[in-house]
Amino acid sequence: MPSRRTVLAATAGVTAALAIGTTAEAGTPGDKKLRSLVSRMTLEEKVGQLFVMRVYGHSATDPDQADIDANLQEIGVRTAAELIARYHVGGIIYFTWAHNTKDPHQIADLSNGIQRASLTRPRGLPVLITTDQEHGIVCRVGRPATLFPGAMAMGAGGSREDARTLGRISGAELRAMGINQDYSPDADVNINPANPVIGVRSFGADPDAVAGLVAAEVAGYQSSSVAAAAKHFPGHGDTAVDSHYGFPVITHSRELWEKLDAVPFRAAVRAGIDSIMTAHIQFPALDGSGDPATLSHPILTGILREELGYDGVVVTDSLGMQGVRTKYGDDRVPVLALKAGVDQLLNPPDLATAWNAVLKAVQDGELTESRLDESILRILRLKARLRLFDAPYVSRNGVDRTVGTAEHLAAADRIAERTTTLLVNEAGLLPLSRRTHRKVLVVGADPASPSGTTGPPTGVLATALTELGFAATALSTGTAPSAATIATAVAAARDADAVVVGTYNVTAGSSQRTLVEQLAATGKPVVALAVRNPYDVAQLPSASAHLASYSWTDVELRAAVRVIAGRAAPRGRLPVAVQQADDPAKVLYPIGYGLSY
Repeated sequence: MPSRRTVLAATAGVTAALAIGTTAEAGTPGDKKLRSLVSRMTLEEKVGQLFVMRVYGHSATDPDQADIDANLQEIGVRTAAELIARYHVGGIIYFTWAHNTKDPHQIADLSNGIQRASLTRPRGLPVLITTDQEHGIVCRVGRPATLFPGAMAMGAGGSREDARTLGRISGAELRAMGINQDYSPDADVNINPANPVIGVRSFGADPDAVAGLVAAEVAGYQSSSVAAAAKHFPGHGDTAVDSHYGFPVITHSRELWEKLDAVPFRAAVRAGIDSIMTAHIQFPALDGSGDPATLSHPILTGILREELGYDGVVVTDSLGMQGVRTKYGDDRVPVLALKAGVDQLLNPPDLATAWNAVLKAVQDGELTESRLDESILRILRLKARLRLFDAPYVSRNGVDRTVGTAEHLAAADRIAERTTTLLVNEAGLLPLSRRTHRKVLVVGADPASPSGTTGPPTGVLATALTELGFAATALSTGTAPSAATIATAVAAARDADAVVVGTYNVTAGSSQRTLVEQLAATGKPVVALAVRNPYDVAQLPSASAHLASYSWTDVELRAAVRVIAGRAAPRGRLPVAVQQADDPAKVLYPIGYGLSY
C-alpha cells in the first residue's frame, strides 16, 4: 500500500491545479475548476479520457509474464501503467479472466497502482475503475467478498429495502478495493423467456416492479460512493439474440417502449443515476436508420438526453461485441458513438485503432474539440462526485474492515432466503423431514460456477443438506445427461429416500426432462430446483415439488436448501410469468405466484 507521503506526492499536482475554492463538498472541485482542468489538457489526453479499457494482470506495474504477453499482443503495452502513459485512458475495467480480481488485497493493490500511475503523470487525473458486479450469474469479484442473489432473485423477493441494502454493502466492498464504478443494475424488462443474454440478469417482467428495484439499488450503490450504471438503454429485455454474437432487433412500438422498456430508465434518472450503459440493439420504432442504439443520435441524444432529461455519463456496452460491429468498422464505431451522444467508449477490440480514429476525427473536423470537452466534463464531474480527486487510494485495513465481513455475509443470507420461490408442492412434500427422508440423492446440471463461488451446484446442495442433518450425496448428471448417466442416477435413487434435481434451462427436447421422469418413476419423491431460468417448471410435471433459485451461486443454493429443509419459509414470488410448455399463449404461473408453508 502507498504511504501517506507517496499519496500526497502523487496527488499534489492535481490538488494544486484545482486550487479548490467553492465546492459541493470538502475536497471536491466545482465546475469552474473542472472546466479549467479540461482547458489545460492536450488533445491526446482528452481522447484518452473517453476510453475505459481492459488490461491483463494482477499488478499495475509487475504482472505475470503471460499477462505481459497478452497485453503486448492485444494492446501493444506491457502493463496498466504503460497503458495509462501511452493512451491517457480515463477508466480501466476489471475482469476475472484478465487476472484482475484474484483476492481483495490484490485488487486493492492493483487499484492503488493504477491510480498512482495516472496521478504521478503531468496533469494526471484519477481513474474510474469499473467492473460488472451484478451479482447472481455475472460477478467479477468473488469470495471472500460478499455475493448476493442476482437481479431476478431480488425481483422474486420484491423488497426495495433489500435491493438498497445489496447496493450499499456491495458498493462499500467494491469501494474498499478501489473499484468506484459498477456496471449494475440491469434495468431491462425481461418479457422474453427465450432471451439468451439478459434473462435472470433482469429484475423481472413488470416494468414498475423493475423500476422500483433499479432505483433502490442505485441509491444503495451511490450511498457508498460507487457510481451505478443502469443498462442496457433503451432496453434489451425482449430479444432472442445475444448482442455479444449477433445484432438483435427490438420490434416494440414507440408506445410499448414508453409503457415497458422506458419505465426503469426513467426511474434511474429520477434516482440520480451516475451512468447509463447503451445497448447494441436495433430499435426501428426509435430510430429507423438500422444503426445500433449505441450509435444512434435520435436514441441517445434525442430520447435519453433531451426527452428523459439525463445529463450524466453515457457509456457504451463493450465495443468488442458483435452487435455494434456488424454495420461499421472498428475505426468508425467510436467516432459514431461520440457523435450519437456517448461519453465513454468501453473496451474496444483494438484500442490503437479506436483511439487514433477519434484523434483523427477531431483533427479532420468531423468531431469538434468542444464536443469532446462536453463528455470529459461529465466524466470529471463524476470523478469529483466520487471523491476521487481527494480520496483516490484505498488501504488494506479498509479491505479487512469491509470486505466479506460476517455482518455482510449474514445480510446476504437473509436476503437470499426471501427470494427462493416454491411453485409446486404435491401432498405437502416440503419441507423435507430428516425423519422420513434422511437419505437424499442430489443430481442434476453442474454449469460452470459464476465467478468466485465454490461449486459445483450439486456439491454445494449436498453439502448444505448434510450440514442440516441429512445424509446427502452428489451425482453430477450435466445439462444433457446421456442414457447411461440417467440409468446411473436412477440406480442411485433406489437407495435414497428423496431426490433433489438441479435443473438448468430445460427445453422440450432436453434429456433433463427424461432424467426427472425416470427418477419420478422409481416412486421416490423428486424435488426439482431450477438453478437458472424459472421456466423449467413448465417442462417437468413429474416432479413432486419444484422451486426456483434464479442462479447457482452459493448464497442462493444454500438458501434454497434451508427452504427445502424447513429452516426458512419460501417467500419468493415469480417476477416473470411462466407459460404452458405446450401452449405458450397460456400462462401456467402468473407474475406474483408462489407457495409457502
